Amino acid sequence: MININSLVRENVRNLSPYSCARDEFKGKAGIFMDANENPYGTLNRYPDPYQSELKDAISELKGIAAEKIFLGNGSDEVIDLCYRIFCNPGSDKALTFTPTYGMYEVSASVNDINLIRVPLNEDFHIDMVKVRPLLDDSNLKLIFICSPNNPTGNCFNNNDITEIIETFKGIVVIDEAYADFSEKTSFLGSLEKYPNLIIMQTFSKAFALAAIRIGMAFANPEIIRFFNKIKPPYNISTINQRSALKKLGKINQVRAQVKRIRQEKTRVTAAFKKLSLIEKIFPSDSNFLLVKVKDAGLVYNKLTDMGIIIRNRNSVAPGCLRITIGTRNENNKLIKALNTIN
Repeated sequence: MININSLVRENVRNLSPYSCARDEFKGKAGIFMDANENPYGTLNRYPDPYQSELKDAISELKGIAAEKIFLGNGSDEVIDLCYRIFCNPGSDKALTFTPTYGMYEVSASVNDINLIRVPLNEDFHIDMVKVRPLLDDSNLKLIFICSPNNPTGNCFNNNDITEIIETFKGIVVIDEAYADFSEKTSFLGSLEKYPNLIIMQTFSKAFALAAIRIGMAFANPEIIRFFNKIKPPYNISTINQRSALKKLGKINQVRAQVKRIRQEKTRVTAAFKKLSLIEKIFPSDSNFLLVKVKDAGLVYNKLTDMGIIIRNRNSVAPGCLRITIGTRNENNKLIKALNTIN
């Protein structure tokens, strides 16, 4: 059994967390004279530092106990906290699979952590032959796995991910930001089995709430305790907590929009197959498509000139463009524009 406490940086284990006024009083009613707030207004009070009402709603939706949930200022805060909790600057390492989400690398650099980048194979899957020898490195503390992956769009092989979790003695973080668009099974059901597993999800994608910056982390309560120990006291605003709660009350609408996006992705894929300028459409379990074209820079610039903004991923996936699925009308305009370039 992995001892989570032993994986945590010594200074984090020993620090005394900041105690805010709302840590000392847990109720909702009363005359509040404890936090030096202005007594006037409707947004004059500090938010719930532990987002209890929102976590209860997420718990009901996901079937995960509230004490296993952490909410961050976007998933980027969760990524940063993982480095700060588990990795000693200047000596420890993390690992990820490239091409992938860029914030793993940015946060590693900010925290002075050596990031090992293992290239995906030609089908954008994990090359276990390259990974296995690295898992015994005593300085390797974190592994980030983005599945469905960004920018490639595909889910990785479950058996490969499971082997990594079961073999590695450190922390494995699975970033499931796009999981709601996939037919593949989430790893949320594996939390009980693997105490070293952290799963990230988000309100930014399927819930259409990118503006409120709320990322979710699911893990065993011991890991969640360390997240809460070092996070800023009021990291999620009251306004944003209310927005997420309101959206959770409309879950059928969310599911209907996800279904519509998946249907549009199928239709757009069919249209792309008819375009000679698109050489390859990579399999996608997300709300976007990665396509290889004859001249990525040319296509990107021509679409930009027509007011259609996509992402040129040529620097990380040669010849490739990443295209988010929009509304039916937006997708029609994209297809029409590509036909003029074609």
